Amino acid sequence: MKKATLLLCLAAITFACNQHQPATQAEATSETQSAAPDSTFGASFAEENVLSATELVKAVAGQDSLQATVAAEIKESCQSKGCWMDVKLGDEGNMKVTFRDYGFFVPTQDLAGRQVVFTGTAKRELVSVEDLRHFAQDAGKSAEEIAAITEPREELRFVADGVILK
Repeated sequence: MKKATLLLCLAAITFACNQHQPATQAEATSETQSAAPDSTFGASFAEENVLSATELVKAVAGQDSLQATVAAEIKESCQSKGCWMDVKLGDEGNMKVTFRDYGFFVPTQDLAGRQVVFTGTAKRELVSVEDLRHFAQDAGKSAEEIAAITEPREELRFVADGVILK
């Protein structure tokens, strides 16, 4: 019975992932772009007043949200569609970076270890079990690892308007 439930959950997540079809030409174009150095995805922006990931954690403390431009190292990224990336926050763990309104994606090749600069909004939010499982599946986690996710988690998240891969 547990296996059947797990399979149904995974099928539902897979179905949900496949429902995110590119809505704009910008999305379709960014999916086909390579990850050459200094590749820009989404809105272009000036690399001014850039915070390190550690500085971002301090700057957002005590606030609901914060507009910022941040430089960080990518820990992992969505291997399915390129619709998110996790960046290192130093000793503070990781931060999930998604892209405003699914308006663009980053390449699906493995971006771990790459430096990135992104601009947008940082905020703390409670992430549902469903979303955590969805991200785990996109990252290629095993069925056992996905099934082990049973509690929502509060995280620092970032919605990017633009990204520059270094």
